[in-house]
Amino acid sequence: MVDSSLIALGWSDHFDDQITSDAFVNTPPARISDIYRKQISAYSAAGEITLDLPPSMSAGDLTVGDWILTDPETNRVLSVLDRHTLLQRQSAGAGITRQLISANVDTLMIVSSCNDDFNLARLERYLILAQSNDTQPLIVLTKIDLTDDSETYRKQAEALSPDVQAITINSKDPASLDQLSPWVQAGKTAALVGSSGVGKSTILSGLTGIKVATQGIREDDSKGRHTTTARSLRPALAGGWLIDTPGVRSLGLGESDEGLERVFSDLTEIAHGCKFSDCKHETEPKCAIRAAVDVGTLDGVRVERWKKLLKENEQNSKTIAKERERLSNLGRHSKSYAKKKRRGEDQEW
Repeated sequence: MVDSSLIALGWSDHFDDQITSDAFVNTPPARISDIYRKQISAYSAAGEITLDLPPSMSAGDLTVGDWILTDPETNRVLSVLDRHTLLQRQSAGAGITRQLISANVDTLMIVSSCNDDFNLARLERYLILAQSNDTQPLIVLTKIDLTDDSETYRKQAEALSPDVQAITINSKDPASLDQLSPWVQAGKTAALVGSSGVGKSTILSGLTGIKVATQGIREDDSKGRHTTTARSLRPALAGGWLIDTPGVRSLGLGESDEGLERVFSDLTEIAHGCKFSDCKHETEPKCAIRAAVDVGTLDGVRVERWKKLLKENEQNSKTIAKERERLSNLGRHSKSYAKKKRRGEDQEW
């Protein structure tokens, strides 16, 4: 029987199916809370532990929220269990490298403030990130005490995609902050993402009771200064878990077909009515998207953002496919060379 403390940590049947009863006892599971260069901190049924990484594993192979199997004798990480969800962003530059953000997250709390930081295009990217990874998105709008019209911000956020919920809060007010408690109940994990200075650290402090250094917003330009420099998993007062992440302003999406289709499901449905299946919604005749914009059914600005994201996704997919092919060819070349060398034929190369 699974320890109740592991269930509270987020353990589920998804992980139970990956481990035998003997392995459960001999290589106890734990959940990563912090990652360092050669070590990790984790929560286990026995409490908080620190483990070394084996030579075959690097810090980049792991992310906060991962479930791992441990070796009590060597005090090392043995392996990483298959993730239920994985949030990752495309690293800067071309290629297929991904930066892991967090794993096994139920809700992605997308934090933005009701001021100059509010950016619909950036919010859409975070929505796509969540929907591409089967993670529930929740838009959290902070600093409502700095505006007289927070409801307009909320309506604009919810208009980004069907069935997306947005909540306005004053993160310094415990009663207001309590609106987020349902998403961090026992066994549930939420991750905070958003730009620097929007109030993620204040939310973390309020929901966990852990004091986190924060820096206030600058009134002259509405820009905050971030305080979080590393990802961390912390227990929430409501019984669940909260992951804080460093603030970012650029979010590369990589291949995001599924996320795009989910976030823009209404546009995708209307596009089925276009005369041409490969319609780019530019000058093609009988374009259902342009017709909907003309009659006011669709917001033209939102449509343009969608088209831009479609082009970016198409280009990313091509780049990633080429890189995969290059690496595959390189692997075949290396194997062929090694085989010939064993036969003493390397002089022919």
